[in-house]
Amino acid sequence: MASRRRLFILLAILALVVGIDTLERPLANPDEGRYSEISREMAASGDWITPRLNGLKYFEKPPLQYWATAVSFSLFGENEYTARFYTAFCGLLTLFATWFTMRRLTNNETALLATGVLLSSPYFMALGVIVTLDMGLTCWLTVALAGFLYAQSDGTSEPTRRRAMGVAWAGMALAVLSKGLIGIVFPAAAIFLHCLLHRDWTLLKRLAWGRGIAIFLAIAAPWFVMVSRANPEFAHFFFVHEHFERFLTTQHRRVEPAWYFVPILFFGVLPWMFTLPSVAAASWLAERERRSFPWRRFALLWAGFIFLFFSASGSKLPAYLLPVFPMLALVIGDWLARTEPRRIALYLLPVVVVIVIGLAIGWGAPERAKSAWTRDLYGTARPFIVAGGLVISLGIAGAAWLLRKGERVVPLAIVVLATLVFVDCVEDGYEMLSPRQSGRDAAAVTRQWVDPSTRIYSVNYYDQTFPFYLKREVTLVNYVDEFALGQASEPRRSLPTVAAFVEDWKRPGSAVAIMQPGLLEEVLKPAGLAMILIHADERRVVVRKP
Repeated sequence: MASRRRLFILLAILALVVGIDTLERPLANPDEGRYSEISREMAASGDWITPRLNGLKYFEKPPLQYWATAVSFSLFGENEYTARFYTAFCGLLTLFATWFTMRRLTNNETALLATGVLLSSPYFMALGVIVTLDMGLTCWLTVALAGFLYAQSDGTSEPTRRRAMGVAWAGMALAVLSKGLIGIVFPAAAIFLHCLLHRDWTLLKRLAWGRGIAIFLAIAAPWFVMVSRANPEFAHFFFVHEHFERFLTTQHRRVEPAWYFVPILFFGVLPWMFTLPSVAAASWLAERERRSFPWRRFALLWAGFIFLFFSASGSKLPAYLLPVFPMLALVIGDWLARTEPRRIALYLLPVVVVIVIGLAIGWGAPERAKSAWTRDLYGTARPFIVAGGLVISLGIAGAAWLLRKGERVVPLAIVVLATLVFVDCVEDGYEMLSPRQSGRDAAAVTRQWVDPSTRIYSVNYYDQTFPFYLKREVTLVNYVDEFALGQASEPRRSLPTVAAFVEDWKRPGSAVAIMQPGLLEEVLKPAGLAMILIHADERRVVVRKP
């Protein structure tokens, strides 16, 4: 067991090295630019209560990640590493919480297997180095689950149970501060479904309500009170618009079919994709005769509710499903520990076929791109993707071979290693697309023509990464989208029409503007507006006054 523990420690160190290697990639649109810029403005202004994006009030999400990243910026400077630090930290804490939970519920070997499953889930590992709010939400929900399951496990004394439930309530509070009310809705739904299906309403007596509510309110409530007092418009926008209207309507224009998350679920745990039906069935049936709290069923209820919740929602994005994956790691890891290795090998071999087919289909993707610029970018990314695909295919095939010989832990370690290399290759390939996905190059050129008095416009367009790299806010022109509330509160910070921009551009003083190429060619040049082009690519152009 000591040698196995050392093996997984080495893999954890490798995961950390891979993570650090991918943190330097240029920030991408839209999420990475948006959340990094909000944090930058918070650190610059010193206003830790009212989040602002491009100088405008922004109440779509709570501030926990903004706070953490703003502190990171203040201590270590503003760059890609510090922008991604909190996300990476939450990923590591999620891995630890997964190991800790399984070690309490089962044994150390099964805990290592479950942690290895999460490490070998490409979806989880990739999102651990991307600036979204979903890893923070996932982290604190997993901490809440760890505290809850510890409290309900056999042999837990009453004082320990209360302390563990205190951790669960604190995790839910931090989840709420990460992404809103789902931080408490998801755990509450799982508990309700458990009580309903198992007729175990006595569970409600073991939740340490008094102590728990006090902890929850002490952590979560102060910011909501302060931001509501400072901004009367906050409560309706956040609780009604960002929760009920986002779920029930399609106004956010993120409409996808009900099955949207099915391929994300299966390909997210790529090496284990074909085990999911068997894992779900075996985990549920394993607790038909309950002698202790049925944690496997509870994990499935937790994951199943989140999956169905987002599948039914009118707003869907790929990262929304992330909180499901630590739960899947628990039950898959437990299934691996209880399943004969030769049988596990049968589930891995078809994955190799799927990957090879995917590589064959994707090989011609660069040639199918519409523009030469995009074809060139995709072409530079292709070798990294292919190399990563080959490595994970060989790793899974090698693991299947060792499983057929009766090994268990070493094959998992090989799958983890292959997945880490695969994720690193994919991230390196994605970095090749950064001229298309990021405004870093445009901002670098623009900085040469900007001083504190320069007016900066963003016309009919907003590149989320541009203000972060420029270290300046821009004046929005004829652009609303997610800025509707902020512009309504402070209309003078924006220009409503391109005509208003044309007149403002003519004022004395230096000015630059960023826009999409079509606007420059079709509207502004024919209007005879004096402009000098200083940067151009197929996504954006930047001009300055002569």
